[in-house]
Amino acid sequence: MALPEREGMDFDVVVVGAGPAGLATAIRLKQISAEKGEEINVVVVEKGSEVGAHILSGAVVDPSGLDKLLPEWRDDPERPLKTAVQRDEFMFLTAGSGLKMPNAFFPKMMSNHGNFVGSLSNMTKYLGAQAEALGVEIYPGFPASEVLYDDKGVVTGVATGDLGIARGGEPRDDFTRGMELKGKYVVFGEGARGSLTKTLIDRFKLNKDSDHQKYGLGVKELWQLKDDKFEPGLVQHTMGWPLPNKAGGGSWLYHFDDNLLSVGFVTHLNYENPTLSPFEEFQRFKTHPMIRDVFEGAKRIGYGARAIMEGGWQSVPKLVFPGGCLVGDSAGFVNVPRIKGSHNAIHSGIQAAEAIAAALQAGRQGDELSVYDQGWRDSEIGRDLKPVRNMKPLWSRYGTMIGVGLGGLDLWTNSLLNASVFGTLKHGRPDYACLKPISEVEPIKYPKPDGKITFDRLSSVYLSNTNHEEDQPVHLKVKDMALQKTSEHDVFGGPSGCYCPAGVYEWVQDATASDGVRFQINAQNCVHCKTCDIKDPNQNINWETPEGPGGPNYTNL
Repeated sequence: MALPEREGMDFDVVVVGAGPAGLATAIRLKQISAEKGEEINVVVVEKGSEVGAHILSGAVVDPSGLDKLLPEWRDDPERPLKTAVQRDEFMFLTAGSGLKMPNAFFPKMMSNHGNFVGSLSNMTKYLGAQAEALGVEIYPGFPASEVLYDDKGVVTGVATGDLGIARGGEPRDDFTRGMELKGKYVVFGEGARGSLTKTLIDRFKLNKDSDHQKYGLGVKELWQLKDDKFEPGLVQHTMGWPLPNKAGGGSWLYHFDDNLLSVGFVTHLNYENPTLSPFEEFQRFKTHPMIRDVFEGAKRIGYGARAIMEGGWQSVPKLVFPGGCLVGDSAGFVNVPRIKGSHNAIHSGIQAAEAIAAALQAGRQGDELSVYDQGWRDSEIGRDLKPVRNMKPLWSRYGTMIGVGLGGLDLWTNSLLNASVFGTLKHGRPDYACLKPISEVEPIKYPKPDGKITFDRLSSVYLSNTNHEEDQPVHLKVKDMALQKTSEHDVFGGPSGCYCPAGVYEWVQDATASDGVRFQINAQNCVHCKTCDIKDPNQNINWETPEGPGGPNYTNL
């Protein structure tokens, strides 16, 4: 059946993704528009049901980006960040004990003094309100599903996904064609492993001169603490147990607002054992004797998970292409040792907006914004990322004990001498290529959840308020189902059932299947973390945007 033509709308700038980077771009464009007295029409499309619904982070926020974008934000009674960091603590954990590390061991760049604890989801909602007040059009619940090009290959806009398609692919009675949103420039701020961003990187070979990207998976819970367990502004980080030495990662515990605790765990996705589960490692972490006491009498009220870009300085691709650019985590601007990226996301949005505004003022459109791509390394972003560029490669190469020690030495030499004895190291293999066959590892056995401190995936997904229309095509596309069986299952033991933090993937016994097992995809559980798209050993799973506003609906995360 031939689909009807899409209706279209024209703008000066189309922004994909209402995260900190995309909204900063939109806000700065409107600020410049007011300053110059020249109207710049800006639209932002967002796949979440509302601005902030899909935003998840720790989060300790470096306010430098907000200070530059909205200098008066601290005086706003509606400001999203009200808890300043009061105490900073770092612990190295062993199986039954641990060691608190003196803050003097860490360079100044690692200090959280002057930062704020809060919800990145709420901060994004705040930015959305600021953008709309300036005249930005924001369309939540409309995922961009396709990049539009002209006959010369220039990016001209995006199309939002069709609505009302049944699981079998046929239009339902409520079918509605998606919209074409066209702009003189298109900005992509989709976050880590964006479904459109990865197609742009491939099409324009944006990563041909950069190292491949590296990733982590952050799994987070929100708890309501008892008064005697709550210390506003307390920021704690741990490293070590429960992860083995060769699997990198660590935790955070942040006290903020009204007795809220943000607790989470990041597992670097270059781990080798296919039976390792980042979700279960997080649950185990909470049982450590130096950690578990904080949960006494507390109530778990939120859950979520999201992939994190960890490649840093050497993995940032070319940011521009004919007709558009990448901003924020789509570009890979996370500072891994600092566990922060929202400040750089905002800075990148500001820089992209200023490059776009100058181009529009000069009467240009559809070209490459080279000034933006050439400028970031000498900006606040580059000064933040360059000194920490070797921490992740050293950690991956030598494991936690030696790698972090060498990384710490490198941080000090960069801090004191503005130089590194290592130069700029390359990352090892891509994360998907790191898994060992199941026959070469000892399977990890995890304890059953107690329902008090530790929990299962399904009860956790329930707290994420995740919802997808049941009668819609599965948005997790397996390219070759036979390969999934012969390799992902038979060789690697089905790691998809372990790495997914939402119970989306299962290998189930099925007598009707030719090999006695069937790959089941519970797409309705998906929290849009993108881990499957990253970690599948054959790159055989492609994450696409689901219909409409499907996915999690995060509150205070």
